[in-house]
Amino acid sequence: METLIPIDSPFFLSGAELDDQPAWDMIFGTGQPLVLEIGCGIGDFAVTMANRHPGWNYIALDFYNKGCLKTCRRAERMGVQNLRVVRDEARAFLARCLRPASLQSIFINCPDPWPKRRQRKRRLVNEQFVGGLADYLLPGGSLYFTTDFADYGVDVARLMTRQKRFENALAPDLWRHDLTGYPRTKYMLKFMAEGKEIYFVHYHRTAEGQGRGLYE
Repeated sequence: METLIPIDSPFFLSGAELDDQPAWDMIFGTGQPLVLEIGCGIGDFAVTMANRHPGWNYIALDFYNKGCLKTCRRAERMGVQNLRVVRDEARAFLARCLRPASLQSIFINCPDPWPKRRQRKRRLVNEQFVGGLADYLLPGGSLYFTTDFADYGVDVARLMTRQKRFENALAPDLWRHDLTGYPRTKYMLKFMAEGKEIYFVHYHRTAEGQGRGLYE
C-alpha cells in the first residue's frame, strides 16, 4: 500500500474532501473551459499544457499520492495558476465531481497497459469507460488517448470506431505515431528511446458544427 505523504500545496485537492459537484469556477477563480487529464503521473504533461493554455482550467487527476505531490511541486516551480491536482480514482471522480457536458477535452496518457493477457480486463480504457466519457464532454470536445503498448493502442483505436457518440479526428487513420506539438511525457521519451512507437488516438464528441482539436 502506498504511504501517503502529506501534500501542502495550494494546487492540491483531495477527492475524498471535495463536495459533490464542486463549483469549479470558484475553485479556479475563473469560468474558463475545463480540461481533465486522467492519470497525470509526475505532472510534466499537465503543467506544460496548463502553461501553454492559460485560457483553460486544467484538472490533473491521479490515484497515486507521490505523483500528485510531484505534479504540485512542478506546478509551483512553473508558477501556473490554472491547474489543480486531484487525488482520486477516475471513475469515482467523474461520477461525483463533474457534471455532464462540462469538459472541453480529456487526455489519457500512457495508462497502465496490464500487458499480460489475463490482466487486460483491468485496463482503464475499455468500451464501457469510453462510452461513459462521452457524457462529460461538450459537443465537439476532444478525447485524446496515448500508449506505448501496441496491443493497447490498437484495441482502443478499434473500440472507438464502435462508439456512436464519437467521430475520428484522425480519419482515415485509426491512430498515428506522431501528433505535431503534442507534449511528450518523461515516460513517452523513455519508451521512444527504447525504439517503441507511441500510439495516438484522437476523437471528437459528435455534434453539428463541431470544432477542431489541438493537434491535427
